[in-house]
Amino acid sequence: MLWEKLGIVYAPTGELISAKTHAMVPTPFLLDEDTIRVFVTLCDANMIGRPGFVDVDARNPLRILRIEESPLLDVGAPGNFDDHGLITCSVTRGPNGRLFLYYAGFELCQTIRYRLLTGVAVSDDNGETFRRVRETAALERSEDERYFRGGPFVIFESGVFKMWYVAGSEWEEIDGKQMPVYELRYLESSNGVDWGPRGETVLPITEPDEHGFGRPWVTKQGDGSYSLFYSVRRRSLRAYRMGYATSADGRQWDRKDGELGLDVTPGSFDSEGIMYAAAIYAHGKTWCFYNGNGFGKEGFAVAELVSS
Repeated sequence: MLWEKLGIVYAPTGELISAKTHAMVPTPFLLDEDTIRVFVTLCDANMIGRPGFVDVDARNPLRILRIEESPLLDVGAPGNFDDHGLITCSVTRGPNGRLFLYYAGFELCQTIRYRLLTGVAVSDDNGETFRRVRETAALERSEDERYFRGGPFVIFESGVFKMWYVAGSEWEEIDGKQMPVYELRYLESSNGVDWGPRGETVLPITEPDEHGFGRPWVTKQGDGSYSLFYSVRRRSLRAYRMGYATSADGRQWDRKDGELGLDVTPGSFDSEGIMYAAAIYAHGKTWCFYNGNGFGKEGFAVAELVSS
C-alpha cells in the first residue's frame, strides 16, 4: 500500500484542565455523509485520559468542523477499574441506532504497574453524550486473562457484536522496567455488553522481538474479507510500529506487516514511534488516522491511501 501522510489534524489547546496534553488513540466514526467524528483521548497534567472528539470533513479530514474537549465521560469512582483514566478504542452503531463506545480503563496497582480492562458506554443522541452501561468492567479479569482485557475494537454485524481485543496475564522486565505482554483475541456477544471470560487467540505473539500488540482496528472489504490494522511493540525499538493482516473470516489472520507502507518519518512528529492506525472509507477515499511519538503527545495525524 502507498500512503500520503497529510500531517497533524489536531492537538489539544491546553485550555481545559482535563485536556492539557496528548490526543491519543484516534477513533474515527462516520457520523453522517459529511462528517467523520474522531473520538480521541485527551490527558490532564497527570496523564489521566478522558474521551472527547473532533469532527472533521469527510472529504478533507484536515478541515476541522468542531472540537469537543470537555470529557464525554469522567474517570470512574475510586477503586473502580477505570479510576485512573479511560482510552476510547472503538465506537459502533448497534440496534435502534444506539452508539456503543468501548474503552480501556486504567487501574493503578502496587505489585504490577496497572491493570487494563474494558468498559462500555452508550449514546442515544448520535454521539453527543454517553453514559456507562455499568460501573464494572464488561471484560472483567478472568483466570486466563488476569491483567489485560483491553484495546477493544467492536463491529455489529448480522445481529452479532464481534470484538477483537488484547489480552494477557504476564509482565516482563525490559531494561529494568515492567512491560506488558499480550496477544490479540476474539469474542462475540448478543447484546454488546456481556462477553465470555476468555477469547479465542487469533493473533499470537510469534516473533522473539515482540511482546505486545496495540489497539486492533478491523475493516470489512467488498468481497467479505477483513483487514486488520494493529500496533506492534518491539523490545529492540522500545516503541510501537504498525502491523497489518488479512483474513477471510476475521479469525485466521495472515500477517502482512511489510505491505502496510506506514512507518516512521525521520525528523517528524512520528520519528520514534507510529501507532494506533484506524482506517475509514468515505467518498471514494480511505483515510488512516494515527499517533506518532509519545503516544500522541503532538496530537493525531491522518494519511490518505494513494494506491493499494
